Parts: sequence; structure tokens; C-alpha cells
Amino acid sequence: MLSSFVLAAVALIPGAFTAPSFLPQLGSIFHGKDSNAIQARQGGYFWSSWSEGGGTFRCQNGAGSTYSVTWQSSGGSSGFVCGKGWSPGGNRAVQYSGTYDPKGPSYLAVYGWTTNPLIEYYIMDAHGDLLPNEPWTSKGNFTIDEGTYEVYTSTRVNKPSIVGTTTFQQYWSIRTEQRVGGTITTGKHFDEWSKLGMRLGGHNYMILATEGYTSGSTTSNGTSSITLG
Repeated sequence: MLSSFVLAAVALIPGAFTAPSFLPQLGSIFHGKDSNAIQARQGGYFWSSWSEGGGTFRCQNGAGSTYSVTWQSSGGSSGFVCGKGWSPGGNRAVQYSGTYDPKGPSYLAVYGWTTNPLIEYYIMDAHGDLLPNEPWTSKGNFTIDEGTYEVYTSTRVNKPSIVGTTTFQQYWSIRTEQRVGGTITTGKHFDEWSKLGMRLGGHNYMILATEGYTSGSTTSNGTSSITLG
């Protein structure tokens, strides 16, 4: 639902922020007047952190392959997405472990983008309340990595993206047996999506992300601590 973009050169050391705070002038260029975004590389991993609106989103860029988050969204357009991964993304066996304790609308997922076509995608292993802001269209299900995933598409109209505000599709794989830890084989999802007519483009970044946001009057809060590998 939320998106990030290359906006700032930052020191490649662990860092944290509270929104809305120290990059409003950069966030306003690409994501609206109340957004913040950082991208960086550290220890061979790509780090991305984006937030908008009020609330407190403390995304801690830890050492090596680790990160942690504590968050509390507020009313209105309020939310964040952050995590570690790779740029570009693509076919990869994403191994991870950790903890994830959400309340309200929230996702733990492999999250990424492609261009030509512009697609925002999620391969979701765990979640809080499933309250998407756009209608989902069911495309079926498949079994991968010892679990069943329900597949959906949705369309965002005139929303922020990695190429600016535009209209684009979202692809979703949602694991029915939730878990926090294991292996997500992204190429298997991409292959199954292709069989359903869900075409991807050239891969941009891909992260193992935590996301929390406000949907209507329902706010989100929680903690997450994730290690890749």
C-alpha cells in the first residue's frame, strides 16, 4: 500500500526516525506533503523506510541483516513500510526469522516493485487486520513453501509509486497458515502469478518488510524484529 523511493544519502550505520520529522521537503516531492523516506545500503543489504502522516514509526536499521520496528499510527493518512532486502529484487529464496506482534492493519511480507509494467507486490506470510484500501479481486490459490497462498489483484488510482503519482496494479500472495520465519521462494510466486496472467516487469527493489497503517477509523500499532538469512 505504501511506497518508497531513492530520496536521501545517509550514513550506512544503524539509524531510526519518528514521523513526521526530518525529511518533509524530500518526501513532499515524491509522496505528498507529509511523507518521509530513506533508502541506503548496508552490509550487502538494501534498506528502505517510508512513512506518512502522524503517528510514531521507529524503524531501526540494525547491523547486518537485522532490523526492528515499533509503531503507532494515528488518524487520517498515517502509516509506514520499512525493511531490508535487495536492489534489484527478483528470483530469490528469502530466508528469515524473528518476531512480529501487530494490532490493527499490518503486514509482514516480501514487498517489491517492477517497472514496465509498474507493479507493487506483496508475498505475505503474516498480518494483523486485513483492511486494504482498494477492493481485491481473487485469482485463486496455490501451495508453495509448505503453505497455501491466496492470490489477489487490486488497482491503485493516482497514488504514490516509485515513478511518482500514477495508477498501477498490486499483486498479493497471502499465506493462509500464518508464520513468522521460514523461506519465501519468490520465483515460485512469480511463476504462479504468470500462469494467472499476472505479468511482472523489470525488477526494482525487494525487501522483507513490516507495514502498518490506518484504515478508516482503525489504527495500527505493534512491534517487529526481523533477521534475514
